[in-house]
Amino acid sequence: MSAKIKYLEPLVNHLLAQNSSEAMEKTLRDLLTVGELADVANRLQIIEMLQQGVPQRQIADKLGVGIATVTRGSHHLKRSSE
Repeated sequence: MSAKIKYLEPLVNHLLAQNSSEAMEKTLRDLLTVGELADVANRLQIIEMLQQGVPQRQIADKLGVGIATVTRGSHHLKRSSE
């Protein structure tokens, strides 16, 4: 990741300290709005589907997101593999 995010390390450490899926979900719900949590969940689905080779248009249709959102995920995958 090229952009420096202030307080990222404490956030990562806090998330890693959760010892169950229930604790992790509670922490995420405490930190994020419902909309933010839904966006993060969708982004994860986009990345996983792209890695499985699902076409971008099919991902957009299945998840109900814009093709630009899926393309952004695709660009992220390409940059992270370089």
